[in-house]
Amino acid sequence: MAISNNTVKLLWGRAAGICSNPGCRTDLTVLLMDGRNFNVGEMAHVIASRPSGPRGGGTGGSDEYENLVLLCPTCHRTVDKAPTGTYSVEMLHQWKRNHEKSVRTTGATLQFQSAAELKNYVARLLHENKALWSSLGPKSSVAQNDPGSNMHEVWALRKLDTIVPNNLKIINAVEANIALLNALATESFFQFKIHAKAFEQHQHKRLDTYPFFPEDFEKAMLS
Repeated sequence: MAISNNTVKLLWGRAAGICSNPGCRTDLTVLLMDGRNFNVGEMAHVIASRPSGPRGGGTGGSDEYENLVLLCPTCHRTVDKAPTGTYSVEMLHQWKRNHEKSVRTTGATLQFQSAAELKNYVARLLHENKALWSSLGPKSSVAQNDPGSNMHEVWALRKLDTIVPNNLKIINAVEANIALLNALATESFFQFKIHAKAFEQHQHKRLDTYPFFPEDFEKAMLS
């Protein structure tokens, strides 16, 4: 059984497109000189799918999310070629747990001294998200001029490994420093949080509709 597209999206998104090895943390998106990019991440089996494979244990493992960890090609090769017992099943699961927790909690410990500092942090992340949307999204020149291209696949991955993690950073940082915001900015933040949560869910299970990005939040953060 092959690894399903939904499983790939879940694994890639929760790892934010970064190698799960704590000693590596390589960005698994390669940007070429001409502006194109491609992904080098590999969906590594914790328990090999073949019974005789690395950590196979005589029975073999599944192709489901629970038995996969996102690694760069070098780390994947290293953990599979190392002597038996060097990289245990529990170690790889621990790598995955710790990395995914780190992705989801980034920004939660940041402490800013002023609303201006907080807004500058959030604005940088919003600018990156907007740049990706403008360059790769459904209304980008690429999508409009060549609707048959496969750039939608790149857009799908950038939503998972950049936009969703950026949204999490924003939510975590604002919640840790929400006392710095006035009532209007706070209200717009909660609208953003509702949008961000639904947007993430939409990437894994298509929703009929979800709240659009609240422009009032962008205005509040750029003011």
